[in-house]
Order: sequence, then C-alpha cells, then structure tokens
Amino acid sequence: MERAAELALERKAQHVVSLDLKGISSATDFFLLATGTSDVHVRAIADHVLDKLRNEGVRPDHVEGLGHGQWVLIDYIDVVVHVFRSTTREFYRLEDLWGDAKRREF
Repeated sequence: MERAAELALERKAQHVVSLDLKGISSATDFFLLATGTSDVHVRAIADHVLDKLRNEGVRPDHVEGLGHGQWVLIDYIDVVVHVFRSTTREFYRLEDLWGDAKRREF
C-alpha cells in the first residue's frame, strides 16, 4: 500500500489517504484513495501505479474505470486503490462511509 501511495504521489496525486479496513470489512484490508485534477490526470496516476507495480511483479486482480477517468479502481485483493476526480470523490465520500477505519494521510 505504501508503494502504491508513493507512486500516486510521483504523479502529483492529491489527498492521498489510506483506510485500514481490517476487522471492518471482509472484502479487503486497505483502501488507498487519491485524487486527480482531470480525467487525464486520474488515468495518468492509475497507469503509473499499474505499470510500476507490474514491473515489480505485482499484478492487479481487477481494474475498472481506466477508460473513463472519473474513478479508477485497482484491486490488489489486500489493497484496493481508488483514484478519483475530486467531484466523484466528494460524491461517494468513501472516507465517511468507512468512518470507523483508521486513516493515514500521505
């Protein structure tokens, strides 16, 4: 998760936050949330995370939204990376939905 956060920050992602969902959700251990300033920026952040982690031998189980740029979800099973446009992130408010989770800002 920390590596994914570092990679998102390399592409100037904003408001990079992890939510520790262990004991709260059986679906995954962590969410990593990041914001891009445009559709192109969101895709660039997601592509960078995907490419660099693949080069390091880490492959996602599932990727959604890469063609749209509003919200890209990259599922690494234990960590799910969400890269949003700011309006989409504000609309879905995952930080509030998972308000019981421990939060870490990068």
